[in-house]
Amino acid sequence: MRTPAKTWFITGASRGLGRAFTEAALGRGDHVAAVARDTTPLADLAARHPEILHVLDLDVTDRAAVQKVVAEAHTRLGHLDVVVNNAGSMYSGMIEEFTEEQARAQFEVNFFGALWVSQAAMPYLRAQGSGHIVQISSIAALGGFPTTGLYSASKFALEGMSEALAQEAAAFGVKVTMVQPGGYWTDLYTSMTNAAPAAPYADLRKALEAQWAEGSIDSSPHLAAAALLELVDSPAPPLRLLLGSMVYDLAFAISEQRMETWKAWEEVSRAAEHAIPAP
Repeated sequence: MRTPAKTWFITGASRGLGRAFTEAALGRGDHVAAVARDTTPLADLAARHPEILHVLDLDVTDRAAVQKVVAEAHTRLGHLDVVVNNAGSMYSGMIEEFTEEQARAQFEVNFFGALWVSQAAMPYLRAQGSGHIVQISSIAALGGFPTTGLYSASKFALEGMSEALAQEAAAFGVKVTMVQPGGYWTDLYTSMTNAAPAAPYADLRKALEAQWAEGSIDSSPHLAAAALLELVDSPAPPLRLLLGSMVYDLAFAISEQRMETWKAWEEVSRAAEHAIPAP
């Protein structure tokens, strides 16, 4: 059964997954506030959907601007059903190679941007007693991997914040879901920033490049968009949703490995706790 038309607020809507999410929502007649730092690529969609697409310029790292644009979107739409924190960037390099500027920049978009939007949207969602915040996380939130350590760190931070937000928001009828996608054909990798390579890591980098050269098959962003529509239409959406067979299998493999390690060190873990009176 077709659900009533929804209203969306989507960040990073001009390209990649954000563009696919926007097209999917518009395709079924939903109203969308599509935001991005550069909204020029959305001109064609705006021309085709002038009555249901609202294009707004926004740099999600600017907290004051986020508050203003979310308020404007709420005024235009009259209601916020789905808030999708999709804007993101990727910095690649070994942990030792990153500059302070690069490390902070990675968190500014992936973590703080989502935090500012979540904070700005919550008052409206609380007041209406409904809504769904969708945090676009990553396979990188399952574990840290060579050259994507800071990207993983930013997504770990996003998920830690979002777990707490989900419990806080539930008291007001607001849902939160973290979506963990695998590989999709977007410009995330082609637009990423690379740290200056350090010579001691040359052999490791060469080995990793050989491993990656074996190839991986990424998917169309529209498959992720179809999954997102199912997610937001569900009366009982999950806290986390894995997208893709590879990420699904990896999630179980990492979880099982961690459980094996915890079991192996159980005696040491339990011995580190013994209640005593307050000193």
